[in-house]
Amino acid sequence: MKDIEVEVKYRLESPDAVRQRLVAEGAEGFGRSFESNTRYDNADGGITQARCLLRLRKDGKTRLTHKSPHADSGKGGFKIHRELEVEVSDFDTMDNILKALGFQPVQIYEKWRETFHLNGCEICLDTLPFGEFMEIEGEKGWIDEVAETLGLSRSGRITANYLSLFEALRQEYALPFTDLTFANFQGRSDDFTATLARFETEA
Repeated sequence: MKDIEVEVKYRLESPDAVRQRLVAEGAEGFGRSFESNTRYDNADGGITQARCLLRLRKDGKTRLTHKSPHADSGKGGFKIHRELEVEVSDFDTMDNILKALGFQPVQIYEKWRETFHLNGCEICLDTLPFGEFMEIEGEKGWIDEVAETLGLSRSGRITANYLSLFEALRQEYALPFTDLTFANFQGRSDDFTATLARFETEA
């Protein structure tokens, strides 16, 4: 369905091995880029309370995105949401427009993303400040096929978004910051494995 996005995530121990498997299977690569995202909310926090996301992303292009929850999200081991996205010409101007409309930036989050296409799916190898992950986006059956091709089972799937993972880490480890940036995590040696594993689908 138009504007409905279906995806799953996996936490990776060895992204290099997954990358090699993708290449061996004939995946088409589109390079690696750095993403800086700014999340916005209104004065009463209504966007967050509605479990929606209003985001401005810069990664060579600038895109404005709104995500809203879908009733079936999490069922069957899939994250499902409605996503509306448009490319804009200038980050700073769009930021000023959002502020003029009453939205304020409330959080910055960063990642490195390497993108591949395989068997109808978009596969992203994501480096977050707190770990390595893979995201597979496409139709449910295609996602299952790609996961099987890469030797991955339903066990270990994550349907939460990266900000939810970060919030769990922030609370459990008393992290003294709200921005998910590489600079904020620099010098930390925390082992986040146990907390992140709680988000993985059981076998």
